[in-house]
Amino acid sequence: MSFPPLLEAMIMRTRVFLAVLTAGAVIAIGTPATAAPPVPPAAPDIPVANVQAHLNQLQSLATSNGGNRAHGRPGYRASIDYVRARLDAAGYVTTLQPFTSGGATGWNLIAEWPRGDANDVIMAGGHLDSVTAGPGINDNGSGSAGLLEVALTVASQDLTPTKRIRFGWWGAEERGLVGSTFYVNNLPGAERAKIKGYVNFDMIGSPNPGYFVYSSSGQPAGSIELQHVLEAPFVAMGVPTELTSVGGRSDHAAFANVGIPTGGLFTGAEVTKTSAQAQKWGGTAGQAFDRCYHASCDTTSNIDVTALDRNTDAIAYAIWTLSTATTPPAGPRFENPTDVAIPDLSTVESPIEVTGVPGNAPTTLRVGVDIRHTYIGDLVVDVLAPDGTVHNRSGGSTDNLNTTYSVNAGSEVANGTWRLRVRDAARADTGTISAWSLQF
Repeated sequence: MSFPPLLEAMIMRTRVFLAVLTAGAVIAIGTPATAAPPVPPAAPDIPVANVQAHLNQLQSLATSNGGNRAHGRPGYRASIDYVRARLDAAGYVTTLQPFTSGGATGWNLIAEWPRGDANDVIMAGGHLDSVTAGPGINDNGSGSAGLLEVALTVASQDLTPTKRIRFGWWGAEERGLVGSTFYVNNLPGAERAKIKGYVNFDMIGSPNPGYFVYSSSGQPAGSIELQHVLEAPFVAMGVPTELTSVGGRSDHAAFANVGIPTGGLFTGAEVTKTSAQAQKWGGTAGQAFDRCYHASCDTTSNIDVTALDRNTDAIAYAIWTLSTATTPPAGPRFENPTDVAIPDLSTVESPIEVTGVPGNAPTTLRVGVDIRHTYIGDLVVDVLAPDGTVHNRSGGSTDNLNTTYSVNAGSEVANGTWRLRVRDAARADTGTISAWSLQF
């Protein structure tokens, strides 16, 4: 993964600039839900030792082939042959897609699990190539190894998803997203339309890690849904995440550019970890997330095993959830698009009046939040039920202000006045609640 300093600075202090939503009255759309969707199978815990074994193999292949796994070099071809052999043995349908860049041949490896609806595809990927300077074990052996072990677990557990699962290991990312762009641009329109979402995993084991989640700003609403799915396992682990933007600097961009919803995980590159981030995640403040980024020292010694373990489990959660979940019937939707100013060091509320919904709210009440703020890290966002019960998104400050998430409101009577409460907890910044919604 490659980031200019300005973009990395944005990662540290994300500023949200959102389109102004259409003004109007509170609206209700749809009809009450009548049944809960089937419960998908639980995602497995992925043994991190298995992921490390793949990294050891990638390191060995680099060492035996001039010290790297770069595009056009023998270490890359050896890496792709290793991954393909494991997938073929597990029962995947694999395809090598050649392309040319810089006068050298590169390859994408596509692996499809031959079950589920072939017209409804969930795709996950990451780049397999390194830079020429080193073996690229964090960037991006880590994402490649995590994807491989999750794919092998799909096979070993004989998963029968409702959607088709497709994995991609991309070539020549370090030359400018060449492989993934070639793949997407050569898909016929009908085939592109089958891909309902793409999740990207590039650098998931940084030695001084952060826990970043991203989605495609300005892309279809499904990107926000992917973001929520990627955040959920970290909430369960008790690990806070930060919403970030990696712009067009990894392979998700090729998919986002043609309107496919995208998301991803990232543990940080050459930018330094702040004191606040060190307090939140551990590690060393004032030191880069990855001091060996694009360097010869990006070896198996350049991996934080805990971060690798957590992120690989998050990949498994995303694959299991996205490929096996069914869409529940749509209930009524209520929205308040009226702007509410958030002054410095203040608490404000925005109401939604819910009517005509029988019984209680669902256990997965969907809350859509669209808040513009000059610094999102000091906001605390709560949803208050009609009886005043507080449903906090994550138990503390939120870093996601353009998102949709679920709260367990099954004990709350649906009808009445619901309120979004937003508190600005620190000085020197202001913002606006642009809109928020409740999907029953």
